[in-house]
Amino acid sequence: MGDVLGVAVLGAGHMGADHIRRLDQVVSGARVAAVADPDPERAKEAVAGIEGVSVHTETAAALDAPGVGAVLIASPGPAHEEALLAAFERGLPVLCEKPMVPDSTGALRVVEAEARLGRRLARIGFMRRYDAEYRTLKSLLDGGRLGRPLMLHCVHRNVSSPPGFTSAMLVNSSVSHEIDAARWLLGQELTAVTVLRPRPSAGAPEGLLDPQFVVFETSAGALVDVEVFVNCGFGYQVRCEAVCERGSARIGEAHTMVVTADGGARAEVPQDYLVRFADAYDREVRDWVDATRRGRVTGPGAWDGYAASVVAEAGVRALGTGARTTVEMVERPALYGGTGTR
Repeated sequence: MGDVLGVAVLGAGHMGADHIRRLDQVVSGARVAAVADPDPERAKEAVAGIEGVSVHTETAAALDAPGVGAVLIASPGPAHEEALLAAFERGLPVLCEKPMVPDSTGALRVVEAEARLGRRLARIGFMRRYDAEYRTLKSLLDGGRLGRPLMLHCVHRNVSSPPGFTSAMLVNSSVSHEIDAARWLLGQELTAVTVLRPRPSAGAPEGLLDPQFVVFETSAGALVDVEVFVNCGFGYQVRCEAVCERGSARIGEAHTMVVTADGGARAEVPQDYLVRFADAYDREVRDWVDATRRGRVTGPGAWDGYAASVVAEAGVRALGTGARTTVEMVERPALYGGTGTR
């Protein structure tokens, strides 16, 4: 525990730069040892003022840089598979932002590569598992005081969608967080999905099916619905209500500041996920660093990343067809608590 963990950060964009700041200023026991980004100027800007950081344009160079003992992947999703496999080859523990890999075929290759190693190296960045409200809800549901969960009602709203955001990405990018959160909160797999499409909002870019209403069925007979609305215009909102046999519990209302001035009161709505989930990101990275320094790998793993990809792909198919679509996953490998590879 005495050694400082040297971390190679892959990606220096919005998410990567925030993780670089977090490792440098918030989390103890770690330092940024190397950064890789195709844009070297962006990488240099992200590490400005941090001593001893090497800057690279290639993933391999950053992983092989002196002092690197772990990897944080914050590059775009299509680059994740190559980076994960490269880290596995070097025996480096990884924290990989979601999606682990955008497509289930690639995600399965990652699962199988880690299973061949015979030990876990990857943690996947489903940060809602580290949010205080989500953790409280998880504890309540696990305790059984409210009885068996029957339904989860979820809301996921963004101020606006970035350029190039597609209708499918509402499911495989935005709702992927709810996919993992539902699996974790309920301790159940998602087995089928239906996507309903109301008339698009006037605020949505032309051709974007926004909002959407996504309904999941679970292996134990619960239902999960998600309203996803990525051009709501007023703020970033994430809410979840669990309805159980003997009561309900709702989270997502507390992350606001009420400003009283000029004869009135106004509740401020966060405008960005990095604001709403700042504490969760801090707790997630701190927990990863502490576990890695102890030689342990905890939290959501490659199997969770694979499951999210499979469910999201089923959701995209359901979006296209309008029909209920079943989720088909391979058998869980023994490394992740299963009985075999297929």
